[in-house]
Amino acid sequence: MSTGSSVRTIAIILLGAILVFTGNGLLQTMLPMRADLEHFSTAMIGLQGTAYFGGFIAGCVLGPGLIKNVGHIRAFAGVVAILAAVILVFAIWIDPYVWIGLRLMTGACLAVTVMSLESWLNDQATNENRGRMLSIYFIVSNAGWIAGQLAVNLSSLQGSTLFILVTVMVCLSVAPVVLTPTKEPTPVPDARLDLRGLFALSLVGTIGCFLVGAAEGAFWTLGPVFGQQRGMSVFEVTLLMGSFVLGGTLSQWPIGRLSDNHDRRIVILPVTLATVATGLTIAFTGELDLKAMLALAVLHGALMIPIYSLCIAHVNDSAPSDRFVQVSGGLLLIYSAGAALGPLAAAPLMDHYGPGGLFMFLSAVLALFGVVVIFRIIVARRRIRAFPDRYALVTRTTQSIYEMEEH
Repeated sequence: MSTGSSVRTIAIILLGAILVFTGNGLLQTMLPMRADLEHFSTAMIGLQGTAYFGGFIAGCVLGPGLIKNVGHIRAFAGVVAILAAVILVFAIWIDPYVWIGLRLMTGACLAVTVMSLESWLNDQATNENRGRMLSIYFIVSNAGWIAGQLAVNLSSLQGSTLFILVTVMVCLSVAPVVLTPTKEPTPVPDARLDLRGLFALSLVGTIGCFLVGAAEGAFWTLGPVFGQQRGMSVFEVTLLMGSFVLGGTLSQWPIGRLSDNHDRRIVILPVTLATVATGLTIAFTGELDLKAMLALAVLHGALMIPIYSLCIAHVNDSAPSDRFVQVSGGLLLIYSAGAALGPLAAAPLMDHYGPGGLFMFLSAVLALFGVVVIFRIIVARRRIRAFPDRYALVTRTTQSIYEMEEH
C-alpha cells in the first residue's frame, strides 16, 4: 500500500473511531443523569454501571473468536447494528431492570466495536509511525469522549433526541471502515488472564490496575449523578466530566516521562496520595462555586487518570518483550473487573453520606493502593532495572491497541 493510501486509510479509521468515542461519551454521561431524573435509586444506577463493565469484559473475551469466525467487517457491522438497536430501546423502555440488561449489551457491543477499529489501525502501523499513531489515537479517543459529554447539552435529557443522536454517531462510524479499500487486519489477540504470572511480575502494578479500575468505574458511572445531587445544571455537569478528562490528557506525558527516569513506584506513590487528597477535598468541602469545582476536577483527573498507565508500564518493566500484548490484555481485564465492582460499592456510600460519598470511595480505594505501594517500597524492595520499559499512553479500550505498543 502506498504512503498516501495508508495515510488516507488511517485518517478514515480515526474518523470512525472519533464517532464511536463521541457517541459513547454522550451515552455514558447521559444515561446516569437520565436514570437519576427517572428516580432510579443510586444503587440501581451503580448496578447498571457494573453491568456495562461486565459486558465490556465479555466483549473483550468473546470478541476475538467472533472476529476470527466471521471476519472483521461482518463482526463490526453486525455488532454496530445490534448496538444501535439497543441504544434506541433505552428510549422506549424506561425500566431500571431492563436498563441493566441493556447496559450489559452496550458494554459487550462497544468492546467488539472498538476492538475492530483498533485492529484496522494496528494493521496500518509501521515502525516509523507507530508512536505518532498511538499519540493521535489517544488524543482522538479523549477528544471524542469530551465532545460526547458536552453533546448532552444539545437537547433535553427527557425524550429520545439524545438517544437518536448517539445512534446516528454509532451508525456513521461503520461507513468509513467498511467502505475503505484495505485488506483484512491481522487476527485480534485473545484476552487471557494469568493472575499468578501478573502478581509475579508486579504486585503493585496488578493490584493498582484493579483498584484504579474500581475508582474510575465508580466515577464514570456516578460522577454525573454526583453533579446533579450537588445542584449543578446539565451544562455544568458536562463541564465537570469534561474537565476530569482534560486534566488526565494534559498530565499523561509529563508524569509518564518522570516515571521513565525513576523507580515507577516512587512516582506512583505521590501521584496516588495527591489524588486521595484532592478526592477528600471534593468530598468534604461544602458547596463550591463552579470555577473551584472545575479546577479541582482538572487536578483530580490529572492525577488519577495516569495511574493506570503507570501501573501498566511498571508491570511491563519486568515482563519479556514478547509477552507485552498478553500481559497488557490481562491487566485490562483486571482493570475492567475493578471497574465493574466500583459503582456497586460506591453507590451505598452516596446513599448514606450524600454525593460526597462518591469521592470518599475513590479516596479510600486509592489510599489502600498507596498503602500497598508503601509496603512494597519498604518491605520488598526489588532491583531496579537499568533499562526499564518505556511509559506509554494507555487507553481503557481493548487488547488490540496493545499490539501497536509492543514494537
